[in-house]
Amino acid sequence: MNTSAPISTTQRASAILSAATSGLPAPISVIDLTAFDANGRTMVSRAHGHPIRVATKSLRVRALLERALAIEGFSGLMAYSPREALWLVGEGMRDILVAYPTVDADALRELGANELALAEITLMTDCSEHLDLIAAAHPVRPVRIAIDVDSSLRILSRTPFPIHLGVRRSPLHTEQDVTTYLDVAQRNSQVNVVGLMFYDAQIAGLPDSSPAVRLVKKISRAELAQRRAEIVAAMKARVGQLDIINAGGTGSLHTFDQATEITEVTAGSGFYHPGLFDGYENLGLEPAAYFGLDVVRTPTRGIVTAFAGGYIASGQAKQNRQPKPINVDLTAIGTEGAGEVQTPLVVRKGAPAPRIGDRVWLRNAKAGEQMERFNVTYLLEGESIVDKLPTYRGEGKNFG
Repeated sequence: MNTSAPISTTQRASAILSAATSGLPAPISVIDLTAFDANGRTMVSRAHGHPIRVATKSLRVRALLERALAIEGFSGLMAYSPREALWLVGEGMRDILVAYPTVDADALRELGANELALAEITLMTDCSEHLDLIAAAHPVRPVRIAIDVDSSLRILSRTPFPIHLGVRRSPLHTEQDVTTYLDVAQRNSQVNVVGLMFYDAQIAGLPDSSPAVRLVKKISRAELAQRRAEIVAAMKARVGQLDIINAGGTGSLHTFDQATEITEVTAGSGFYHPGLFDGYENLGLEPAAYFGLDVVRTPTRGIVTAFAGGYIASGQAKQNRQPKPINVDLTAIGTEGAGEVQTPLVVRKGAPAPRIGDRVWLRNAKAGEQMERFNVTYLLEGESIVDKLPTYRGEGKNFG
């Protein structure tokens, strides 16, 4: 076991990363294995004994998925595409829940003709059109499906001014919505309902940015816990025991201590601990994913410009979606930000400015999206690079 300490986000980290990657070209991606492994163990300790399914979109490096699964307490994968799931099954991985519905007819036909994939992959559905597309693929045996239950918080839903707090996912929100859909699914001989998913984006995916946000999270947790228990009970009364009752994400693992109705939780971003997670309280995680850029210009006193770096995270186009320099003496320019071919950085007054040729280090705002920019990621152990791994992109795979 690696017993060295995570390098964290300090000037010391910048020096270690730059020294370790000296001679390697930038832009460059690095994963601190010590922090990666420690984050996995921390997430297990926060999950209250629930097995954790690994979210593949948050890692996007096949060998790191395998490393995550080797940590006791992790079991199974949550993929984001059926083509991705088929590829992973072909590479020897098992028990894959696809978290998002698909209308990819070719992928459905490929799944339907593959006995092993049919046994190991569960598709997500929430409407009759999904079921029709699966049936049209004529699978050689029924396709395992789960039902995606909208886990957002709805306030004043019966008034002219309803409030929706959460992401826009499934149309199935209430017990009646779910059981009505179950009736439709059970009439389709090409599918077998084996699970439910409850992703609480307004809790797991929302930083603790203010007392108001923390209050909304508390209200939402209580509402969802009651509704989830009622839906699970209604489903079990109709179909018996379910294989999968999935809930949560990295930011909400700690909230399921009383959730005896679920069978598992999901996490992935916590392995890398990207910039957005700096806004969460008491996660106990360490940054593990970094990317380095080389300084190529000094346009004026107090500003340096690095090559590339415009790795903006998905979501609302706000400041918190920008990469974060890990050196506290450097900040992005608000009027320009991180760019496609250049990223200017302001040097704190009185601090030493990086010179042309020096390397600056940043963290992406979100986790797996960094890997879409690199063919390989290097692995840091202690203060040395010990290996490099192909990303999905480096293996020629892009699933959207």
